[in-house]
Amino acid sequence: MVANNVIEVSEVPTVKTVLAGFHALSDPLRLQVINLLREQELCVCELCEQLAVNQSKLSFHLKILKEAELLQSRQQGRWIYYRLNHSQFGVLEAYLADYHHSSPSSTYQDCD
Repeated sequence: MVANNVIEVSEVPTVKTVLAGFHALSDPLRLQVINLLREQELCVCELCEQLAVNQSKLSFHLKILKEAELLQSRQQGRWIYYRLNHSQFGVLEAYLADYHHSSPSSTYQDCD
C-alpha cells in the first residue's frame, strides 16, 4: 500500500494505471464529481441533482473514474453509491512526488 507517499517496489504503478488516472482527472465534470465526493459518499441520484446532468451522461464519466480506480462503489437497493478510492489518489500523488523530488541535471548543454 501507499504510506507517507512511498510506493513499495511491488506497487510501482504501470504506465497504463498512471495514464488512466490522469485521463480521468482531465475532464471538468469528472473533477466536479471528485470534489463532491471529497466529503462524503453519494448516490447517483444525488450526483445527478448536484451536477445538473442526466444519469446517462454521468454514468459515462463515472465509468471512466471507476476504470481508473479513482472511485469505489456499492449498491444499496436500486441505487449505486460512490466514494473516492484514496489509495489510488495516493498512487498518483506518489508518482508526481517522484518528479518533484528528483534532482535536475547539474549541467546544461546548448544544442548546436
